[in-house]
Amino acid sequence: MTDRLVRSLGALVAAWAGIAPMTQAQETQTAVTAVVDPAPAPADCPDFVPQQTRCWSGRAVKGGYYWIAVPQDWNGALIVHAHGGPRTSAPEPNDPLEDMERFSMTVKEGFAWAGSTYRRGGYGVRMAAEDTDDLRQIFWNAFGKPRRTLVHGQSWGGNVAAKTAELYARDAEGQVMWDGVVLTNGVIGGGTRTYRFRADLRAVYQFYCNNHPLPNEPRYPLWQGLPLESDLNRAQLAERVKICTGVGLPLAERSAEQKRNLANILAVTGVNEEQLVPHLAWATFLFRDMVLRRLDGLNPFDNSRTVYQGSHDDEALNAGVQRFAADPMGVARLAYDADLSGLIVAPTLTIHAKNDATAFVSNDALYRETVAAAGRSDLLVQTFTDESEHSRLSPPEYVGLFQAMMRWLDEGVKPTPADVARLCQVAAPRYEDGCHFDTTFKPSTDSRAN
Repeated sequence: MTDRLVRSLGALVAAWAGIAPMTQAQETQTAVTAVVDPAPAPADCPDFVPQQTRCWSGRAVKGGYYWIAVPQDWNGALIVHAHGGPRTSAPEPNDPLEDMERFSMTVKEGFAWAGSTYRRGGYGVRMAAEDTDDLRQIFWNAFGKPRRTLVHGQSWGGNVAAKTAELYARDAEGQVMWDGVVLTNGVIGGGTRTYRFRADLRAVYQFYCNNHPLPNEPRYPLWQGLPLESDLNRAQLAERVKICTGVGLPLAERSAEQKRNLANILAVTGVNEEQLVPHLAWATFLFRDMVLRRLDGLNPFDNSRTVYQGSHDDEALNAGVQRFAADPMGVARLAYDADLSGLIVAPTLTIHAKNDATAFVSNDALYRETVAAAGRSDLLVQTFTDESEHSRLSPPEYVGLFQAMMRWLDEGVKPTPADVARLCQVAAPRYEDGCHFDTTFKPSTDSRAN
């Protein structure tokens, strides 16, 4: 056992025994001018984590709130969680508790867990990745370096986690920062590719409905999402969708025109009825934040040559739909922020529900191709399930994933999807839900629901 490992394990034991995290003064003794995050403060644990778990909370100097949970039977591994969204509202101190509850099975299985709000709401993958890595450092400073450090991202957090692992894989001395990466229902196809269909949705929806914007509202290019000065909210947007398509009304109360509009929009875009309002909301409020606040008004979307198909009159649709051409600088800036290189250096394990209607399973196919093009396929294992949920999969499936990752790291044996499924089956009796893996499924880059 190396001296470094002995010191690290000693720090972990001391922290668990009740010694407070190192103070800011201690941390700055060797680097007086460095900006150091305040030490985490002890906090009362929520009741959804096991008894005897210890919790801390705090706020990083860059503004993000965070929570940390360490179980009594800690296995020495830390999971740093990157949350999805992105959330457009300002962060609140207890926001991380939602994800701590969602992934509380990891704490029950012996992992330490840490999650951050990021410093602000809104889009920004590199910003969120920096804050995620900062949380890793906050934990390391307070409790010492764990035996293993994993980064986990769900939904848009998958993009953040994958970016974190690419940008902060090694420190200046070449030491490993992240031992493993777990991406669940991740938006990992790259920002310039995975938002295109929502820009298409805005254009197609407006062709049929002409109420977003309304005829008496100021005109704006649809790729902007919404003018900054607009006070339109999600409920008002949903009401417009209801008026045009009948979504939210019983089928018997929908007019023939509403049914026709809805059928055309869904057939052309591939979105399902339940997700029409959510996807339009992202193409409205998230696009406003992304384009007008983060890209300085530059357009990253392009439908100038798109041929829309599947409607009752494709010729009329393609002749009348609003067209827009991407600004190369807008594309480049979004790519810099959110696209992935595939140059992974840590074992990476993914899971995706085949029928996820929020982040399509094609994300994983795009990521697979990106990693393969970078020559790193040996570090990637992908798994899929028959589920349709986006925000929360079956608890034992997460357990199987993290246990498979630990075996990969500790024993050097790369898992197969069948291996992950077997570990899930072993864990299933401890949880209410079961395992739903399809161990032979392989998505294509145009897969949406299968």
